[in-house]
Amino acid sequence: MSTFATLMAASSVMVGLAGENAKEAVEHVTEHAESGLFPPLNTATYPSQIFWLAITFGLLLFLLAKVLLPRLGGILEERSNRIADDLDSAARMGREAEQAGKAYEQSLSDARAKAHNVAETTRASVTSELETEMQTADEQAAKQMAQAEAKIQKTRAEALANVDEIASQTAQAVVEHLYSKKFNIASVRKAVKAID
Repeated sequence: MSTFATLMAASSVMVGLAGENAKEAVEHVTEHAESGLFPPLNTATYPSQIFWLAITFGLLLFLLAKVLLPRLGGILEERSNRIADDLDSAARMGREAEQAGKAYEQSLSDARAKAHNVAETTRASVTSELETEMQTADEQAAKQMAQAEAKIQKTRAEALANVDEIASQTAQAVVEHLYSKKFNIASVRKAVKAID
């Protein structure tokens, strides 16, 4: 007798099929097991199959309802909450990034304006300083020019004053050399003044 047939017989014994005694049920199962008929298709075993199907289905339904489905529900709810939190966090971070971008643009704009103002102030300061230095340099150049002009005039006057003396001395030296005779410087001066 096969193991399956023995199990089926034992299940029939436990259930006590519709008033039959256990011995008749075991004989009935062994008869059909030896006859070669597939047990689930044997109509004699339908009541025990339905009984065990109901118990197994009820047990599975109980396990699903009390153990598996609450766990799955908790996992799904936790996952849904985590996704919602992540989406909220991402939206908050997006707003913060947008605000940081606006603040960066504002600070960049302020820095550009400040740099422009500093550049303009520096340019104006340098221009006025340069103009002051140019004016001072022009005044110094004018003073030096006036001093040089006075010096030139003085040197020119001295040179012109000495021209007569130099001309007289040169004329005396030339004439003495040409005539081999000594001349008086006073007479040479008179002669040079007469030529002018």
